[in-house]
Amino acid sequence: MTITCDIAILGGGTGGYVAAIRAAQLGKDVVIIEEDKLGGTCLHRGCIPSKSLLRSAEVYADIKESESYGIETSGAKVVFPNVQQRKTDIVEQLHQGVKYLMRKNKIKVLHGKGRVTGPSIFSPKSGAVAVELSDGEMETVVPTHLIIATGSRPRILPGLEPDGIHILSSDEALLMEQLPQSMIIIGGGAIGVEWASMLNDFGVQVTIVEAANQLLPQEDEDVSKELTRIFVRRGIKVLTGSKVLVDTYQANDGDFSLNIQQGDQTTSLSAEKLLVSIGRQANIENIGIENTDVRTEKGFIAVNAFMQTGEAHIYAIGDVIGGVQLAHAASHEGIAAVNHIHGETVHPYESQLIPRCVYTRPEVASVGYTEKESKESGLDVKVGKFPFQAIGKSLVHGSKDGFVKVVADVKTNDILGVQMIGLHVTDLISEAALAQVLNATPWEVSQTIHPHPTLSEVLGEAMLAVDGNAIGM
Repeated sequence: MTITCDIAILGGGTGGYVAAIRAAQLGKDVVIIEEDKLGGTCLHRGCIPSKSLLRSAEVYADIKESESYGIETSGAKVVFPNVQQRKTDIVEQLHQGVKYLMRKNKIKVLHGKGRVTGPSIFSPKSGAVAVELSDGEMETVVPTHLIIATGSRPRILPGLEPDGIHILSSDEALLMEQLPQSMIIIGGGAIGVEWASMLNDFGVQVTIVEAANQLLPQEDEDVSKELTRIFVRRGIKVLTGSKVLVDTYQANDGDFSLNIQQGDQTTSLSAEKLLVSIGRQANIENIGIENTDVRTEKGFIAVNAFMQTGEAHIYAIGDVIGGVQLAHAASHEGIAAVNHIHGETVHPYESQLIPRCVYTRPEVASVGYTEKESKESGLDVKVGKFPFQAIGKSLVHGSKDGFVKVVADVKTNDILGVQMIGLHVTDLISEAALAQVLNATPWEVSQTIHPHPTLSEVLGEAMLAVDGNAIGM
């Protein structure tokens, strides 16, 4: 059977289903081809389940620290199967919501594996998709435009492939039936530090091993130092500038051991579980792009500023194109691709306008360029920094760690970047992101009246601090 449509989307994750809804709003006939469940990695193996676990861990940490609020508690314990059930319930509720949105917008969903084909009697140009449905039947989808949104999967470290027993990727970690006594985490990026924070709050002994000289290697050095300081205070062992000697790995009955190298020093580590979180790789295999003029670069599909590939009628979005591998980036890219297909004016994609969020305790958030990146670009910068310990609402919440840092251009006075670490900064970063979209100056943001007492006051003070005018310190 052959199905024709305006837009076919290969992949029903966050980027794919958001693109489909936008296309339906514009009156397009849309087909989504999804091998697994609608919602993709973000909903089922990433953002939502991990943040559910992080929230449970945060609540447990608050209970353990309740005496500092004048509240005595006793007998609190983690019932991990119930924690996992809460996660499952949240995921399923949102999954049903996505399926409802597909029905509401009259978007046809084909559950099966899709493969892009070359020119044929069905389609004079490459971009048709042969779909092997979950029931074994075959369909051919012939779209006017195709959007590839096949996402990514955890990158594997050769020699330390997940076995589901001792060695885990983030996928297997989310399915743990009980908490381990100890865990070593290879990789101090966003995924690694989130798991470290969560497991530590649950009472697990955690060691992070990171090859770079700082946690969160892509983030501001001051933010990384503050996060490291807080982690060490909480009892997390942080080993940066460390190389894992893979061939020393040895599994035992209840644990494993391996060696790491820091400079000339070799250290042996052991734990019950090993989490490998060294990034993600694009799902570009076996989807048929070799039948097209779609190009890849360093394992990702190459696109222009409007999400077009080497074939003008084929677009690609989300993790499969690399760059900022975040769900909200994929959604933005999906909408941009559909708007471009529709002929609307689309501003070229600018990755520095995408906020980056890390859900540790305390949280980390940033947008734009760091101080180091700005200076390396040859810019003359000025910096404002304001601590949370000078914000009343922060003390009320019992969390005085962290700060907001603003980097601005001396010549133009434009904001180049904002970096935050502290309580609920993932909710505060959007104001900074809006400021960047509008090319605002620190003075303009400081003139926004931030209500008192709120955490948002810290951003206004940091903007004033750029020119030495902070009020609260």
